[in-house]
Amino acid sequence: MDAHEQRLRREYELRFRETEEYRDAVWTILCSDFFSSYVDANAKVLDLGAGWGEFIRHIDAAHKFAMDLNPEAGVRVSDGVTFLHQDCSRKWEMESDTLDVIFTSNFLEHLPVKSALERTIAEAFRCLKPNGRIICLGPNIKCVPGAYWDFWDHHIPLTEMSLAELLKINGFIIDLSLGRFLPYSMSTGKTPPLFLVKLYLKLPFFWPLFGKQFLVIGRK
Repeated sequence: MDAHEQRLRREYELRFRETEEYRDAVWTILCSDFFSSYVDANAKVLDLGAGWGEFIRHIDAAHKFAMDLNPEAGVRVSDGVTFLHQDCSRKWEMESDTLDVIFTSNFLEHLPVKSALERTIAEAFRCLKPNGRIICLGPNIKCVPGAYWDFWDHHIPLTEMSLAELLKINGFIIDLSLGRFLPYSMSTGKTPPLFLVKLYLKLPFFWPLFGKQFLVIGRK
């Protein structure tokens, strides 16, 4: 493990360890009650910037892949998940027109420069099948302008509009663009009761009031 990978491992420990069980429970709900509607059970799915693998463990899909530069992510994902240990801004170790869905959560803003993000999106387009989806969740700089920079490795400020524009530049059709979807709670250490998480997903009129993360879905 090189110095950069060791640093990533330490960052993940600092951010995820204290709320590990809660995060896992929340992602169980997010996958079953919301994201499953965008992922067919027979799909080939990639979790881009998988972190500790909460999404890819809990989503129902026939073929699962996870990509992360932190080698520990490969240990965290469940059996049956193919782990791609690589820099996402370089050519992916995957054939073109392979994936049905690419999912990424709270990751794109961590890429070091915009050119790395552009190369990542281009690779996503290459590897998706025609009509394949990319689902992007992340903090909206318009909604958390100061708190956005509380994380040392937040480099690229993103909104739903800037990300949707980047996707369109790279050939995607935008199916959904929400500036306010989920709260920013887990990122700030807050752990609302799980029944409120389930209720929140069923009441979209609350999203513009409490949502601070965007949700952008593009289609190839």
